[in-house]
Amino acid sequence: MTTDSTTPPRWTGGRVLRRTLTRNARRLALGTVLISLHQVCESLVPIFIGAIVDQAIAPADPYALAAWLAGLAALFLALTSVWRFGARILMRAIAQEAHLLRLEVAAKATDPRGIRTEPRTGDLLTIAGTDAQNTSYLLDYVPRIAGAITATTVSGVALLVIDVPLGLAVLVGTPLVLAALQAGTPRITRRVAEQQERAGKAASLATDLVSGLRPLRGIGAEAAATRRYRAANRESMLAMIRAARAQGGYLAASTASGALLACGVAILAGWFALDGRITVGAFITVIGLAQFLMEPMTTLAMLPSWVAEARASADRVAKVLATEPLLPDGPETPRRHAPGLVLRSVRYGTLDGVDLEVRPGEFVGVVAHRAADGESLVRLLAAEASPEEYAGEVLVGGAALDRTHPARLREILLVEPHHTDLFSGTIMANITAGVPAGAPAVATAPRPAGAPVGGDPEAAERIDALADVLADVLTASAADQVVTAHPDGLDHVIAERGAGLSGGQRQRVALARALLARPPILVLHDPTTAVDSVTEHAIANGIRALRHAPGDGPPYTTVVVTSSPAMLAVTDRVVVLDGGRVIADGPHHELVAADADYRRAVLR
Repeated sequence: MTTDSTTPPRWTGGRVLRRTLTRNARRLALGTVLISLHQVCESLVPIFIGAIVDQAIAPADPYALAAWLAGLAALFLALTSVWRFGARILMRAIAQEAHLLRLEVAAKATDPRGIRTEPRTGDLLTIAGTDAQNTSYLLDYVPRIAGAITATTVSGVALLVIDVPLGLAVLVGTPLVLAALQAGTPRITRRVAEQQERAGKAASLATDLVSGLRPLRGIGAEAAATRRYRAANRESMLAMIRAARAQGGYLAASTASGALLACGVAILAGWFALDGRITVGAFITVIGLAQFLMEPMTTLAMLPSWVAEARASADRVAKVLATEPLLPDGPETPRRHAPGLVLRSVRYGTLDGVDLEVRPGEFVGVVAHRAADGESLVRLLAAEASPEEYAGEVLVGGAALDRTHPARLREILLVEPHHTDLFSGTIMANITAGVPAGAPAVATAPRPAGAPVGGDPEAAERIDALADVLADVLTASAADQVVTAHPDGLDHVIAERGAGLSGGQRQRVALARALLARPPILVLHDPTTAVDSVTEHAIANGIRALRHAPGDGPPYTTVVVTSSPAMLAVTDRVVVLDGGRVIADGPHHELVAADADYRRAVLR
């Protein structure tokens, strides 16, 4: 199987973090320098104050006091300036990196070739949102750590100048404290990874429950679903508590260690001041540096916790990026003009040696006595199966399905499944979602009656560009009834997944979207199960008139997997599947007259 040459062969969390650093190297380097300069300036503040005491206040020299105060003001100006510009550069890098990671995860999830181990929707949203953001925070941690090291070094050197034991207490004590704290790093890493894993599962389950709320209510399973979600959410909560407990304990230990070290330095300085080894100004400097050192000490102590969180999130991002494509990037290109569809000895799912040929321009119905046969056929044609999962040959426009890139395949073949999704937005936006770029313009065509376009300029432009085709599509799919049923017409806003529309209305809007795309080959799976018989007849005749009326244009090929007699009556012929095989093939009226099993399956 051919893999995408643009995708790195092996993604790991470490590789994601390294790439985060390298592709933001310039901003990261500049931001780190500025943040480190800020910490140098912060370290100099107590030194300046001590110098003012010794050089200006003690000798009562007003000119020296004015000069030192001017220097202190300049120091604060430099301090705030480098922090401002450094933080701005780094925040831009963090935002851009999080954006790029979200795009990469989204691109992987929406790759037309699919992915082999697709994460559940809620988990994928967590990875694209929270985990991408946590990974990008590495660009914040590196400057913080560099600044903390710089501040500790400058303070230690200053203390060495004042008194060697004081300086050694900082320069030797800091690494010792940090080394002792490293013992808690593995535990934090495990707890954070467990927390993120549990949170992702809870989010996935919540997404599944919300999307399936109506069926759950229909079978009275709300209580069982609630119990299942409560259990998953409780596991997530307990994992979060364990992670918070580990991080809290580590933070307490690190803060206490830093405070004890700073207090020890301050006590030692006080002793030296009383003994006359250091001046009052030097004592003030030492106290200021000891207090200031608590912040970089805490930062350095929290390093393992931060890295653990970033690494756990990077591991989850890498898991998505490392997922192999489901389908190959094949070299073949289907024939666009008058393409046909051929299946030879196909075995997939419940299909067991299916032979089927749909000639260019044909309107073919498929009746499956076992619903699983129809579902297997639709899934196969929708390219939802990897080449290893089926046997036999599937040709679309003369090109083999397993040797054709899905993007080129979907320019020829559109499969509209039985369970379709609508998106939050207007009816117009949903219907035109599948219109290919560069669709022929018919700007002078009239707008369909009852389809006003108000505050959506983009929708208005698309209507004017496709008005003729759109009017015919709305009529053919009976979606014009959905449009005229709402005062806003095509501007009527529907919620996510079509909430607010009936099942029949959702089917008609989805069918209109498929018809407006005008694919050379269109496969429909039970497109009229939620509409009444009168509307079903209208839709059947509409599809026939729209895609198979005599004309000079290229012929459209249509396959409909259904048991609807109204739909089957307008087809050119019907193929009957049973036991995974083709058992009959002929016009609908002949099969009705000759096959009792067929009559029972389709006549209502």
